[in-house]
Amino acid sequence: MFAIHYYENRVYVFNHASNIVPSAQENVRIKGRNAKVLHVDQIGDQKYAVTVEFEKIVEKRSTDPRDYKKKKR
Repeated sequence: MFAIHYYENRVYVFNHASNIVPSAQENVRIKGRNAKVLHVDQIGDQKYAVTVEFEKIVEKRSTDPRDYKKKKR
């Protein structure tokens, strides 16, 4: 088992105990968000620091015409 610590822009995100160490340029899913592994550093015998970059979240705008009408009292 390896202890894998995930970081984004030097900010600690998540740690995970796993038998598989992710490789560079691999897509992973952390906390329900897609991320891409930038690089992997081995800290100790069984510790790894993985730097990731999350995909940008695109906000969906409501285009419902009922939202733009005046509300009745």
